[in-house]
Amino acid sequence: MCLSIPKQVVAWEGEGDFAWVERDGQRERINMMLVGPQPVGTWVLTSLGLAKEVVEEDARALIEDALSALAASLDDNYDPSQHFRDLDSIAHD
Repeated sequence: MCLSIPKQVVAWEGEGDFAWVERDGQRERINMMLVGPQPVGTWVLTSLGLAKEVVEEDARALIEDALSALAASLDDNYDPSQHFRDLDSIAHD
């Protein structure tokens, strides 16, 4: 199973389809062919060296929350009241 991770475009490599992205101080060269040229600062969803889609800030916040919940569960420190608050509001509508 592959997990897509949001990373921020920090630089373009020449005029080709490759850009440099970062997350948590880790830099990676990825193929941007599917999403096209994006301005530096744009967040993209990446998997296996490929940008799959551009991520808007509200969607990125939800993805970051899910990744945080996954990390907490792997550390045996998951507290459901601290994650997925957007789903809680749906359940009460």
